[in-house]
Amino acid sequence: MSTTTAPTAVSAIATDLTGDYAIDPTHSRVGFSARHAMVTKVRGSFTEFEGSGHLDASDPSKSSVSMTIQAASIDTRNADRDGHLRSNDFFDMEKYPEIKFVSTSVEQTADDEFTVTGDLTIKDVTKPVSVEFEYSGSAVDPYGNTRIGFEGKTVVNRKDWGVNWNAALEAGGVLVGEKVTLEFEISAIRQAN
Repeated sequence: MSTTTAPTAVSAIATDLTGDYAIDPTHSRVGFSARHAMVTKVRGSFTEFEGSGHLDASDPSKSSVSMTIQAASIDTRNADRDGHLRSNDFFDMEKYPEIKFVSTSVEQTADDEFTVTGDLTIKDVTKPVSVEFEYSGSAVDPYGNTRIGFEGKTVVNRKDWGVNWNAALEAGGVLVGEKVTLEFEISAIRQAN
């Protein structure tokens, strides 16, 4: 009779992946979803963004990330809705063209899971948020670039950033939900030293 023991937990990220990274916007997605008319969700994304970070695989608490999103790049696959979202009812993108996130801490919560806490700035209002990320792997692409991937999401209340517009529905409720799920699918390329 043989017995087996559970393997000791080891970080999913190899220490040789430590370094500075740039987000690859052509292979990444910054998306969101929000309730519409109390019955369904509208999904969308921002198509123009850039970001960078430092990964310390041996001590994730020394890692950091920052991202800048162009508010005008919002895309929900409906031109009229996108125009309304760009207006002063929502993002007021002419006055506030950028949405920014700058991390303040990174905590490893499991072998391949991390909580990234930071300051999210929308319409010149800055509030702390925490995003739960899962490490999805690393690879060397055909061009010799070392890539790492992370997927994450968090739920925020848009009114905390002054995105307050709404319309009452005849049957009760409102047209746009207050809670918005932010979604991140990130592919980042290690930069040369």
